[in-house]
Amino acid sequence: MTISLLDFLNQLQNNPTLLIIVILTLGVILVNGWTDAPNAIATCVSTRSMTPKKAIIMAAVFNFLGVFIMTMINSTVAQTIYKMVDFRGDSKQSLVALCAALFAIVLWATAAWVFGIPTSESHALIAGLSGAAIALQKGFSGINGQEWIKVIYGLFLSTILGFFAGFIVVRITEFICKGIDRRKTLPFFQKAQVLSAAAMGFMHGAQDGQKFMGVFMLGIFLAMGQTDVTTFTVPVWLMVLCSVVMALGTSIGGYRIIKTVGMGMVKLEKYQGFSADSAAAICLLISSVFGIPVSTTHTKTTAIMGVGASKRISSVNWSIVKEMVLAWILTFPGCGAVGYLMAYIFMKIF
Repeated sequence: MTISLLDFLNQLQNNPTLLIIVILTLGVILVNGWTDAPNAIATCVSTRSMTPKKAIIMAAVFNFLGVFIMTMINSTVAQTIYKMVDFRGDSKQSLVALCAALFAIVLWATAAWVFGIPTSESHALIAGLSGAAIALQKGFSGINGQEWIKVIYGLFLSTILGFFAGFIVVRITEFICKGIDRRKTLPFFQKAQVLSAAAMGFMHGAQDGQKFMGVFMLGIFLAMGQTDVTTFTVPVWLMVLCSVVMALGTSIGGYRIIKTVGMGMVKLEKYQGFSADSAAAICLLISSVFGIPVSTTHTKTTAIMGVGASKRISSVNWSIVKEMVLAWILTFPGCGAVGYLMAYIFMKIF
């Protein structure tokens, strides 16, 4: 099932609740582009392969392309997020609970940006939706265990894959360039890192854009009173809309998180930045092809850790790593609890 742009606009005019859902969903996508996408370009800025302004513009463009192109090829990630929670029942109450979940996600992500912590928007999305669904269904029946576990496996897998991929790719790069004067390789790796950062921007859009389109489609169907839709096709107009909003978010913010990830965690040379970006992009591509939702933040930051650890363990600033890991761990219970409370309060009020 899908919905045309004309039908969507008609629904928007006749259903004020859908308008709220759309605004909140686009707000979450904007915040994602604002707080999550900077991870994609953090290393190329820290190694001075690109200026922050040019890197952010590049990330915005490739986020747009990633959302649009990858969804045209394979929309399995969006389907998985859609099926992860159960918002069936009274469509009005379901819409109110979904509004509460999106509100909780925006609050959590904005707080992370204020403190400059690259928290995972994927974690926040899953936690906020799960908390609201539990409140709606008055129990854990609000969660589709089979799909939820698949998502959790993907998030943890991204952490392990990112670290080891970063470690292996940088070692391969060092082996290939062994015996070559490092000064002669600098121009090559400066250009190569721009390409690898563009690939990271593309894959960020491919992964995170689909997650939020799944939520967008859920809101549309609930607003139409259709709570039993199990499969859908993402319309082209929605791909374009989400792409533009995510790109806009990337273009208006991000330097604080670029500083944390690219400059504070590990001091990288250009070939190391190229290795981290390439490793993370490869992991995200594999995950997207197989329809596994993973955390782009986890994948990129752990790839940087793997690159740093390949040199020596002490080269990684583990105090910053601890802060990020703590933020990731707290996101599930924290954002989940906020989603639950917001849904409970919203359903009582509305």
